[in-house]
Amino acid sequence: MGKVLIDGNSLTIEDVINVARKGYKVELTKASIEKVEKSRKLVDRFVDEERVVYGLTTGFGKFSDVVISKEEAKELQKNLIISHSCGVGDLLDEEIVRGIMLLRANALAKGFSGIRLSTLKTLIEMINRGVHPLIPEKGSLGSSGDLAPLSHMVLVLLGEGEALYDGKRFSGKEAMNKAGIETVELTSKEGLALINGTQVMTAIGALTIYDAINISKMADITASLTMEALNGIVTAFDEKVHRVRPHKGQMNAAKNLLNILKDSNMTTEQGEIRVQDAYTLRCIPQIHGASKDAIEYIKEKINIEINSATDNPLIFEEVEEVISGGNFHGQPMALSFDFLGIALAEFANVSERRLERLVNPALSDLPAFLIEKGGLNSGFMIVQYSAASLVSENKVLAHPASVDSITSSANQEDHVSMGTIAARKAREILGNTRKVLAMELLGACQAIDLRGNKGLGVGSKIAYDLVREKVDEIIDDKVMYKEINKCEELIKSNIIIDKIEKKIGKLN
Repeated sequence: MGKVLIDGNSLTIEDVINVARKGYKVELTKASIEKVEKSRKLVDRFVDEERVVYGLTTGFGKFSDVVISKEEAKELQKNLIISHSCGVGDLLDEEIVRGIMLLRANALAKGFSGIRLSTLKTLIEMINRGVHPLIPEKGSLGSSGDLAPLSHMVLVLLGEGEALYDGKRFSGKEAMNKAGIETVELTSKEGLALINGTQVMTAIGALTIYDAINISKMADITASLTMEALNGIVTAFDEKVHRVRPHKGQMNAAKNLLNILKDSNMTTEQGEIRVQDAYTLRCIPQIHGASKDAIEYIKEKINIEINSATDNPLIFEEVEEVISGGNFHGQPMALSFDFLGIALAEFANVSERRLERLVNPALSDLPAFLIEKGGLNSGFMIVQYSAASLVSENKVLAHPASVDSITSSANQEDHVSMGTIAARKAREILGNTRKVLAMELLGACQAIDLRGNKGLGVGSKIAYDLVREKVDEIIDDKVMYKEINKCEELIKSNIIIDKIEKKIGKLN
């Protein structure tokens, strides 16, 4: 089993995937251990001196003016977690929970949070031994961090709440006992250190951005098959065209298409059959490329956030200062995840329009709805309906969450980000987009068979062959959702991308 070392500064999205999905273990570096211990010593000293410091010796939010005695510190931290555990709705997937725990541990490992090393190690042990707190997906405003969902995570450290262990649901206490992990009694600053941050939205976003990168590649592959099915004009992808408008994503998409379609006998040149294609074919590099650029921007923001200290107050032990700031505010992520949802929705939007060109006899010379005996058979008629439904749903989901704000904590917290809603929406849009691409993939392969396969490109042939290993050409009507699901599973597995990249080199 692999291992990821965390120090608060060098975590990658690939590391998040390895821990969240592949079960990699987590370990602190020696340098991070030293920083955590130094930070904690300053907290202990300030508490002993009974200094008035937010979150150490005061209440929270609107109660920040209420001074808490040293004797009440433990009760304060426990009450914080219990009272803030207000999440509702469906439970977050286990992979997201593992991602949340990793990101919170990494933020604490930076050494600006004042947590005890033993408490941080308990959180890491939960990751390593597979104790996964049950965290409801709704209830975060995305400012003051993801308070409600992170509180559900911390409940299990205390032996409260519920968790999954070895695939079964237990009380927090039972899960910790079965895993052989001692529960924690929090002391000054620790509850706040554990829940004041953006790790829920960022974990959801990190997993989504990883999948989005693959979706962007898959969109190029699927579009390539549709190009062949419709005898599309590859002249529009000529490097000269894109060099004079050199957006990186656009240039990469054009390059991908040409490499995937290399040696195809089913594409055409300008003027060979027609002078130009409709926009959904001719402008694939521009449309896909814009989303690729958005994904790169968001990836950069996530890389910053997963290695940031996002709680409050922050402990600067070298200068012996405790500063109350606003790094918990999710606005940088909220805008990014709204952008991600929009970028992903556009892959589906244009994919569904390409599918429409495949099935509509007014737009191509293919048999109506991609079936020979039309009338008796409906063929792909309702496949396009389903794709249109998903695209319409994406348009609703793509409305930005970050433009909304509701004041909280008696107007002390008077602007909030809604970043966790933005992240969850982006993830849902990604799922819908993957399904639409599966429908186009299925339809493009069907159209190629109906037209007569005269020889596909070096990359598109790999994709076509993998589809045909799972799904036969449709001669008469059959239960279509099963075929769609098979294509979606192919996309989710990334096998199409992997095999194409082995043949023609990395796609961008």
